[in-house]
Amino acid sequence: MKPRISMVSLGVKDVAASAAFYREGLGLPQIESPPQVAFFKLEGAWLGLCERAALAKDAGVSAQGQGYTAINLCHNVVSERDVRRLMEEAVNAGAKEVKKPQPAHWGGYHGYFADPDGHLWEVCYNPFMWVGPPDTRT
Repeated sequence: MKPRISMVSLGVKDVAASAAFYREGLGLPQIESPPQVAFFKLEGAWLGLCERAALAKDAGVSAQGQGYTAINLCHNVVSERDVRRLMEEAVNAGAKEVKKPQPAHWGGYHGYFADPDGHLWEVCYNPFMWVGPPDTRT
């Protein structure tokens, strides 16, 4: 297997409402999608939204479950200021702030928000990881 993730699919209650959150609230570029799903082009991957029960049925598992799902998505940025800005942007778009932006125990700076369906996103500045294009690192 090649070391990459090409798409992350999130099971949601209302595809149209969740798509609006990601498209209008967070500014992700949505690509043309059938009405029962929504796809967003990210740098190097896609984000897919699908009705939770349909996604579970497709995988052959129960759609029941709540609380921590043992996964969170992380969006790395280049500064502590960017963490605060993106967290504010997400909350203004309808996300729930789960953890205020703050220093991380491992030396970075981060915060967490939950999207309208409860999916956890960490917004993180990691001074030990470069997040820009490889040819611009100094």
